Amino acid sequence: MENDDRRKSLGQILVERGYVTDEQIEEALTVQSERGGSLADILLDLGFLTQDQKAIALGLQAGMEVVELDIDGVTEELLDKISPSVATMYRVFPVKFEDNTLTVAIADPMDVSVLDDMRFMLECDVAGAIASETSINEAIERHYAHRSESIEDLIGEMGDVGDLAIREGEEALDVSSLEGMASSAPVIRLVTNILMHAIKDQASDIHFEPYEDVFRVRYRVDGVLYEMIPPPRHLALAVTSRLKVMAQLKISERRLPQDGRIMLNVGGQHPIDLRVSTLPTMFGESVVLRVLDRSVVSLDLNRLGLREEEFQVIKTLINKPHGIVLVTGPTGSGKTTTLYAALNEANDVGIKIITTEDPVEYDLEGIMQVQVNEKIGVTFERCLRSILRQDPDKILVGEIRDLATAEVAIQASLTGHVVFSTLHTNDAPSAITRMIDMGAEAYLLCATVQAIVAQRLVRVICSQCKEEYAPTEEMLQALRLAPGELEGKKFYYGKGCAACNNTGYRGRTAIFEIMMMTDDLKDLVMAEGSTGALRQMAREQGMRSLRDSGLMKIYDGSTTIEEIVNSTMFE
Repeated sequence: MENDDRRKSLGQILVERGYVTDEQIEEALTVQSERGGSLADILLDLGFLTQDQKAIALGLQAGMEVVELDIDGVTEELLDKISPSVATMYRVFPVKFEDNTLTVAIADPMDVSVLDDMRFMLECDVAGAIASETSINEAIERHYAHRSESIEDLIGEMGDVGDLAIREGEEALDVSSLEGMASSAPVIRLVTNILMHAIKDQASDIHFEPYEDVFRVRYRVDGVLYEMIPPPRHLALAVTSRLKVMAQLKISERRLPQDGRIMLNVGGQHPIDLRVSTLPTMFGESVVLRVLDRSVVSLDLNRLGLREEEFQVIKTLINKPHGIVLVTGPTGSGKTTTLYAALNEANDVGIKIITTEDPVEYDLEGIMQVQVNEKIGVTFERCLRSILRQDPDKILVGEIRDLATAEVAIQASLTGHVVFSTLHTNDAPSAITRMIDMGAEAYLLCATVQAIVAQRLVRVICSQCKEEYAPTEEMLQALRLAPGELEGKKFYYGKGCAACNNTGYRGRTAIFEIMMMTDDLKDLVMAEGSTGALRQMAREQGMRSLRDSGLMKIYDGSTTIEEIVNSTMFE
């Protein structure tokens, strides 16, 4: 019967299985004739069909078997056919093994790359069967959640991946040899395992670094790099080639830097975007993956770490009819996340928002996003000029890097637009002097800049191992605190536990310095006041410095003295 389904239309299959009625099909076909699109997606939009029903119908049309997973009747021998990391990343579950063919349950029959990768990894043929996404996730959670497959175990099982694996220094290797290494089962399992470990630990970046005698793998969690067990040095080329295949980069090009992208779907509806950058070094290619995981980064203004009064100020700035709002801080201080959260707060059907970014980090529904590409002349300046002809209300410019971009941003503000952007400065007052140093006119900055927000990210004490303690005199001196200022104050630290990988910290929050451009500050800017003078006046008029904001986080019990000292050393 399932083979006959290949000759049936999707509508016939859906009706025969009782998922929809003939009347619902007719309604969906009417919509399809008016606006186009696939029948299944229209039925989904109309609420007549579920995602699981769509997947089953498409699987039947592709000739796949539909299976009900027997979660309790799975043998250990069958589970051993697929490693925990592979099952978790690819969202597959073994169903049966007969005649040297492993049948695996998948939820998306259109994703043929899953079965292709399975065939590379396993020494047998692989067939796909359709099961609901819910049942696959439950089966993986039941049987693989407590199974561990460490990188040490994987490395111990691996020998040389072909004779070519150690010939890293050769100028040219043929493409087929490189592809052979990249598609070998041990390498696929190793790379998959590394990625899954890093994603599970909520890493923001994963580094693959070849040195003369070692192939180092590190990942960054809460701003700090941690080293993983290094794979054998001779696997560097194979691992790098695998990552380049996944990112659809030129596998044979090892002399020039390349940029790419890997899309993963972990845990069903858990999309993860990996931005890939390769860089040729003396001992091979260094590869860094930036992990963009929406489940880890909150784009909600309420969850950035703003205090109530700061939250109200930011909301007021978002709703201004025109003006420039700058967010400053070093790389990795959370500037983009803050701006995205602000845009999400402003996002409304009655407001047109356009961004120009390098790169676009997260897709924001209802917001037009433009990718900068300086190689072909698509710069911030050119994008911004074009955006102004698109009738926007609010604009995000990823970064003001030069005078040309600053001038267009100022012009956009003067013509009735709200412009959000970033600068790389240590604090809020420095942003004004930086813009003037670029060549921007002081009187134009006074007319357009509404506020400057400086920020830093600090690690949050792990709630599972948080303990009160008495800080030493040296710690208090580092914060420049007098003993009299500490009355009634409590200090905490994390002693380290399994929940935080014995670091004492879990997650990060932001501290803020918000400088509103008052009339007095504008007068000082026009009088060519120094950065120090601007800072002093801003504090006199109520600006809370980054250090003061950090102290409040310490007194709240959110973070430690060391974190605030390290994050605000320049003050």
